[in-house]
Amino acid sequence: MHTVWKGAISFGLVHVPVKMFSATEDKDVSLRYIHKACGSPLSYVRKCPVCDKEVAWEEIGKGYEYEKGKFVVFDKDELDTLTEESTKNITILDFVDLKEIDPIYFQKTYYLSPDQAGAGAYRLLMEAMRQTEKIGVAKISIRSKSSLAAIRVLENCLSIETMFYPDEIRPVSQVPSLPEAGAVNDKELDMAKLLISQLSTPFEPGKYTDDYRQRMLDLISSKVAGEEIRIAPARQETNVIDLMAALQASIEAVQHIPSDPGSPAGAPAAKPRKTAGERKKAAPKAAGVTAEGAAAAGSTIPSDGAAATSSPAPVIAPKPKRRSSKSKQTVS
Repeated sequence: MHTVWKGAISFGLVHVPVKMFSATEDKDVSLRYIHKACGSPLSYVRKCPVCDKEVAWEEIGKGYEYEKGKFVVFDKDELDTLTEESTKNITILDFVDLKEIDPIYFQKTYYLSPDQAGAGAYRLLMEAMRQTEKIGVAKISIRSKSSLAAIRVLENCLSIETMFYPDEIRPVSQVPSLPEAGAVNDKELDMAKLLISQLSTPFEPGKYTDDYRQRMLDLISSKVAGEEIRIAPARQETNVIDLMAALQASIEAVQHIPSDPGSPAGAPAAKPRKTAGERKKAAPKAAGVTAEGAAAAGSTIPSDGAAATSSPAPVIAPKPKRRSSKSKQTVS
């Protein structure tokens, strides 16, 4: 793993030297803009609209637009002085219960490992947090961005999750068109609760996959191989009008169906087996031809009851040809 940050965790007068590694990775399929006329990838040019020329990195600074078209400009040294001290420490402010923090605050997760001779202090902090079942709320600055953070024990490792500050969380009151508080239909509520209980299961992250990414990778492979691409039409969405019917259908869809349900109650008893003689007499009828019907058609039936050789042969539809999974791609 690539080290993204080095510093120390401090709580009280204790310092734990640590290195930080990103705990997650973005696996989105990255697409570039292409010039359709020639197929070349497009490049982004840093161009000054006033000087009408491309600007090199060493000529670029940073500024803040305090009024329309007016900026205060900072150079690298000025910005470095703001972050020089804050980037070196993860300062734990409080220890709290994890359940007290709403998930809306969490941003990105990192792993922390002991650095230099900090293994002893690292183990001490991790074991103390594990036994007290507390997490540390801290402040950290990464790449000039100051964040709150939650330090917690994850298996045999300390992890840190950057968090939004409270003033960065938009209030729910700003969300438009929220329904007003009111009573709901009791029967619909019972059905909805039953459906939730039917779908409730322990969390198994391994069973969730990125279907869009897999379809994209399959499509890319097909295009690279020069295969024909066919796009399936989008399924028509229907508006659910009868909520009770939709809940009932959903519950029936998830209910367990026994593999061997057995005979239903009240079903008629099985018919007794026929003897060999009875089977011979019934053979013409089983073939769909009676003796009288066969005679009328000019056919004969052997005395043993077998069907005549002039009976039409059954028509067998040919099996569809197997097609490889790569011969046809479907993109939703």
